[in-house]
Amino acid sequence: MMGDMTQSENDITVVHVMRHGEVHNPEGVLYGRLPGYHLSDLGRQMADRVAEHLADRDITYVVASPLERAQETAAPIAKAHGLDVASDERLIEAANVFQGKTFGVGDGALRKPGNWRHLTNPFRPSWGEPYVDQVVRMMAALGRARDAARGHEAVCVSHQLPIWIVRSFVERRRLWHDPRKRQCTLASLTSFTYRGDRIVSVGYSEPARDLVPPHLRAGAKPVKGASKGYGA
Repeated sequence: MMGDMTQSENDITVVHVMRHGEVHNPEGVLYGRLPGYHLSDLGRQMADRVAEHLADRDITYVVASPLERAQETAAPIAKAHGLDVASDERLIEAANVFQGKTFGVGDGALRKPGNWRHLTNPFRPSWGEPYVDQVVRMMAALGRARDAARGHEAVCVSHQLPIWIVRSFVERRRLWHDPRKRQCTLASLTSFTYRGDRIVSVGYSEPARDLVPPHLRAGAKPVKGASKGYGA
């Protein structure tokens, strides 16, 4: 028993949490959890690029949010390692009352005073799923992936806000934040290294950076109207 415990404590497991690729969204809506939003041609190129980047890694488990864009992003990674794509509801996009609407300052849903009541508390936030709830479900999903790939590597495909929130929690930052400052570009990897059951480091990379439009890269200054519909 003691030998098993020592082995468990020394196991190194890496869980890569990937944001999906670009989505086909000509209407520019906040698609949230709505079904029917698939990767664009560019999004599929992004997914293929990350699959190439991870081809030589010791990936033994691939899981994704049930939404189409996440499943499609995960597919080439799983195929490269001879795996199936598992599905985990806990990796899904954050709930948002503005889902299905255009959203921005001076246009879309914010032009209607009836929607302003949803903007009263940015710390919770009042317009969607509480940050704490996102932490709970994402940590559980990461733990499940860690256990499934114990001693190897796993890939979880999720969405920008839940990824950023769980990273902020692990790195002990406040959960409320300026959305423009999230470091979670399309098709990026936020990688959590576990020693046994404990996270010991967090890394971030953008294998498909050259495919991402410059205004959508981490740290880029926002361009008015240019990021509509990418959300999530």
